[in-house]
Amino acid sequence: MREQGQKLQENRITEGVIWKQLLIFFFPILIGTFFQQLYNTVDTVIVGQYVGKEALAAVGTTSVLINLLVGFFVGLSTGATVIISQFFGAGQWKDVSRAVHTSVALALAGGGVITVGGLLTGQMCLQAMGVPQELMEDALLYLNIYYAGAVACMIYNVGTGVLRAIGDSRMPLYVLIACCLVNIVLDLLFVAAFHWGVMGVALATVISQVVSAGLILARLLLTREAYRVEVRKIRFDRGLLKDVVRIGLPAGLQTVMYSFSNLMIQTSINSFDTDAIAAWTAIGKVDGFIWMVMGAFGIAITTFVGQNFGAQKFQRLKKSVRVCLAMTMGVTVALSLVLLLFMKPIMGFFVNDSQVVRLGCNFLRILAPSYFLFVFIEIFSGAIRGAGEALQPMIITGVGVCGLRILWLLAAVPFWPTMEMVAMNYPVTWAVTALVFTVYYCRMGWLKRCIGSSFPETQ
Repeated sequence: MREQGQKLQENRITEGVIWKQLLIFFFPILIGTFFQQLYNTVDTVIVGQYVGKEALAAVGTTSVLINLLVGFFVGLSTGATVIISQFFGAGQWKDVSRAVHTSVALALAGGGVITVGGLLTGQMCLQAMGVPQELMEDALLYLNIYYAGAVACMIYNVGTGVLRAIGDSRMPLYVLIACCLVNIVLDLLFVAAFHWGVMGVALATVISQVVSAGLILARLLLTREAYRVEVRKIRFDRGLLKDVVRIGLPAGLQTVMYSFSNLMIQTSINSFDTDAIAAWTAIGKVDGFIWMVMGAFGIAITTFVGQNFGAQKFQRLKKSVRVCLAMTMGVTVALSLVLLLFMKPIMGFFVNDSQVVRLGCNFLRILAPSYFLFVFIEIFSGAIRGAGEALQPMIITGVGVCGLRILWLLAAVPFWPTMEMVAMNYPVTWAVTALVFTVYYCRMGWLKRCIGSSFPETQ
């Protein structure tokens, strides 16, 4: 194994000019997330243009269920990612290896649970969501094929988390580019050429995920660094698993709460008509480009905080959060303006039905001016989680975003039963949660607790 001190010298997350290092780490994540969004968008465009709005609506109804199961286990695995970044920042190489093998074991177990649980409950869940009968067959077909490839999806997500935790944001980018190209080619082949419809889109998605999982695994198996994966060592480390669950379980539950509240919103949208469902599906792809920026910055700040926390550079940790917040806000506001100015042609790119485009523009007029509020939630929660405190962000998000969303759907929407009123839950809940996160972060009690529990000798 190569001298690990050399790796630390190459790692600039704990040294150098913060904004430059953030951008160096951020841009591969952003470009990779762009390809991830493109990967998902291609499905939407091809289904909407080549199959029809009914198929587009059917695929759209499955997203919240997929996010519910996959999101929980990906969130749970962030506990391992945070621990790996802290060990890496502290130069504790044996612990890095133990954490990596625990995270891979978690990916395999989580993928198996998703496949079995998803296949057994898919139809029941779609019926509970109120998916229209004319969409049920295609929605269930897409869902079952996706669940069958869940192990590959988990390996890719967990493997990407491992690489980003040690400061490598380039390899996940290369993998995503390859995965996206495979998906585009297979989508055109299966749907446009073979006319396999929703089945073709689902198969293209799963096959491309298998390719991405294989590439990530090859990177982890062939490296000589401390994060190398050795098949015989893949197992749960009991000591580390406790910390992984302590940090990751709240993150996983937070993802579940998000998905459950979005499921409630999707159920509410399903009560209107196919045009509304199709418009909401297209909106999910349009504003996905906003989320990819905020998400990329959120991943970056979690890694920055984790490694600087492990290196005990607490002032640099705080400064990196301020810099990241300002950068994220600037980019988000700029993108929101673009959406507001060009919403009609952007919506028209996804679907050529004029009624669906009109409904989508109505949604965007409500959402686009409010995206900046979520910046505070994304950056502050990512920073706090990077230091090892995950319970409080989960509680704040669970009550402020998810709980209020459900309350809004139950209390406000019945009095004004319009799609615009359903969409209004987003700016309202974001504003409340952003305020609470700002106050909680600025008081800094979370950082003192994390320092005290991880480095008792510093007290």
